[in-house]
Amino acid sequence: MRSIFSTQNLIQKQLSNSFLSKLINTGANRITEHPILKIPKRKEVSFEWNGQTLYGYEGEMLSSALIANGVNIFGYHHKDGSPQGLFCANGQCSQCMVTCNGIPMKSCMTALKEHMIVRYAANVLPEIPITPDFDKIPKSEVDVLIIGGGPSGLSAACELGQKGVQTLLVDDKDRLGGKLVLQTHKFFGSSEECYAGTRGFKIGEILSKEVKKYPSVEVAMNSTAVAVFSDKYVGIVKNGKYNLVKPKRLLVATGAREKFLSFPGNTIPGVYGAGAFQTLVNRDLVKTSKRLLIVGGGNVGLIAGYHAIQAGMEVVTLIEALDHCGGYKVHEDKLRRLGVPILTKHTIVGVTGKDQVEKCTIAQLDNNWNIIPGTYKTFDVDTVLLAVGLEECQEFYHKAKKYGFDVYSAGDAQEIAEASAAMFTGKIEGRKILKSLGYNVDVPEEWIQKAAVLKSKPKNKDEKHVLPYETGKVPIFHCYQEIPCNACVAACPVGNISTGEGKNISDPPVFSGDIKDCNGCMSCVAACPGLAITMVDYTKDPENPLVTFPYEVWRRDVQVGKLVPIMDEDGLMLGKFPVAKVSKRRETLLVSCQLPKAIAKKAASVYTKEEKQNPDLYEMNQFPDESIVCRCERVSAKEIRDSIRSGITDMNQLKAATRACMGACGSKTCFSAIKRIFREEGVLSTDITDRVERPLFIEVPLGVFGGLK
Repeated sequence: MRSIFSTQNLIQKQLSNSFLSKLINTGANRITEHPILKIPKRKEVSFEWNGQTLYGYEGEMLSSALIANGVNIFGYHHKDGSPQGLFCANGQCSQCMVTCNGIPMKSCMTALKEHMIVRYAANVLPEIPITPDFDKIPKSEVDVLIIGGGPSGLSAACELGQKGVQTLLVDDKDRLGGKLVLQTHKFFGSSEECYAGTRGFKIGEILSKEVKKYPSVEVAMNSTAVAVFSDKYVGIVKNGKYNLVKPKRLLVATGAREKFLSFPGNTIPGVYGAGAFQTLVNRDLVKTSKRLLIVGGGNVGLIAGYHAIQAGMEVVTLIEALDHCGGYKVHEDKLRRLGVPILTKHTIVGVTGKDQVEKCTIAQLDNNWNIIPGTYKTFDVDTVLLAVGLEECQEFYHKAKKYGFDVYSAGDAQEIAEASAAMFTGKIEGRKILKSLGYNVDVPEEWIQKAAVLKSKPKNKDEKHVLPYETGKVPIFHCYQEIPCNACVAACPVGNISTGEGKNISDPPVFSGDIKDCNGCMSCVAACPGLAITMVDYTKDPENPLVTFPYEVWRRDVQVGKLVPIMDEDGLMLGKFPVAKVSKRRETLLVSCQLPKAIAKKAASVYTKEEKQNPDLYEMNQFPDESIVCRCERVSAKEIRDSIRSGITDMNQLKAATRACMGACGSKTCFSAIKRIFREEGVLSTDITDRVERPLFIEVPLGVFGGLK
């Protein structure tokens, strides 16, 4: 094993030859304008990065400050000197580890302060200046402890707060809302009960204000739950200080973590989880890329692509291994109409680049999931987003169950679904906890039914409901998929819109009233989360009606008088027409163009992106054995596969043989990938001996347990 001294020599050599010898472009990647988000005024502070002075904003995460300054490499791995960069931005992995003032810290969870001294993590061996005194650890008791301040945790806290139940809600971020904070798009679901038609970050603000109304609910930010113990205590690091809390009831609302995909080059800086990308772009207003490629056609990938375009980045393509995108069609349509090629039945083959992503190769799959020779495409990109699914953060729940806690789970920690469903499961579990504490409450059957609907997968409707009218003002619904949403129904001031017969929230919307009652107010156009409603106005010129489109990209691209391409539902151009009018409602621009009657109802969106060049084609051999499975210890797929073929079916033995699962993240990113390799090798899950889990689920500096400030 390489000694710490040889590792430091390697690092110093990398320092002299790497990007640090170049001029770092301070603040080059800041987002200074956005069609939806306001650019806040923040205090600029200086900090030191490996001997150079950089600048960032006080209180922002250190990882965001580094990337804003053009720094993508946060360190080099001790095993092989490979560059390490940001991956999850959620505290789940340890790829962004650095030393802050001599102490190893995750840069994505560390707030920037004036004059911070930051180094590569391997440059310093921290000293332990004190002897831990475990008798002085503060202990307390509470009726209910909620781990996680996302939509489910907040909704549950509100239910408990209404009854005055003593509740402690802890969250490891600096603001409440969970993943809602990262979402600039309008949400689906029920307008009355989960804010359909409202942007995600605003829903987070609404729930945060609501929970603060209840004096019995204490909210602890920057507080990380790190372990549950057999004596019914939960270990929490609150603002750097260790506490033990014993709850009568425990609710785990820890959300989900992104799945890791194994392919050659998967650890090169610039390969992000889609959630990390959204964190940088939408929360911290940092532009990560010029050109990016997205892997995964679920809602997360589709939405991330739209967010990238809003922030001024180019999405060269989105690939999906299935023969269709699993996300909502309206999200897919938004990308297609903005010129993003969506390639189904394609997989990622590999990523190349020295210090960061430079090229990405993909290939087409046949019906047996094998790569078709001759279908390789290589793109020049600087970023690859992985949106290949989520897995529940359930370790706290299962360990607490094992130790006999009265424990509940909600949101994605219970089952992966949309945020609207998470709000309902939070309310439901909150009621269950109240009932277990002796309160006379019940869970309404209607809540359970709505939660099930909101968790349901979208289905396509064969029938398209197009209004026959060609007089007056006529709304056109370019939405034919069964999605649980009634934002347009709630927005219509005269009640002319319903979902089918109005009984099923998942039925596509229809105009159910008298067309003469439609005044063309555009409320439905502005409210639709899928940007899937247009308004056709025949009143002034029946042969060339005025068609209004929702638009959420760049205002400068839709100036009055400018010729803009108009697209149909399938992303095909109907022609170029001048912009006649631009107005704004709910941060959504309403762009109006006068179109010939023959295409007015077919027109679905305005398209403003330039044409792209076709990528070069070439064939190469696939090399999956080289891909890294365990990021922390850099264990390859071949090492795992060879160990399994040698007869190892015990995860603990596999850890000893390869060091897989023994890294800082505690196997949170590699465990599911290793299980997949077992399946590929024909080993049944019943024949695998599971690993012994660590007592701590989150990494904690040792000094924290001893009261080190």
